Amino acid sequence: MSRINRRALLLSSGSAVIASMGAATAHATEPRRRDREPSGDLRGLIKAHKATYAAFGKAIQERGGSNREHDRASRAEERALLAICAYPAVREGDRRAKGRYLLKIEARGELDLAEHMQALLRSTMWKG
Repeated sequence: MSRINRRALLLSSGSAVIASMGAATAHATEPRRRDREPSGDLRGLIKAHKATYAAFGKAIQERGGSNREHDRASRAEERALLAICAYPAVREGDRRAKGRYLLKIEARGELDLAEHMQALLRSTMWKG
């Protein structure tokens, strides 16, 4: 007959508790699938920026376009880009999508305004 004492019982149940705590912690820290995808809000901001960027390019290429039209298109594109910079990317999917998109913009040399950097830095201090 096996002899079960209090010490053996505590030791075996303690190991089980530690093992289950480790599994629970791993599960809790693993990002949920929806957290890996960019939010609809960020996707909308990126879509808006792409549209305003295309409109700005079109305004520049149009013959006979006025400086006022160029300026208006430029300001719209700048506001759209600032909105992305300022977006508080809390979820993993948002951070990745925002980072990838802004790296592409920066590679074109277009993430160059002080306002862009200020908005980016402020977005990292967002508190939810």
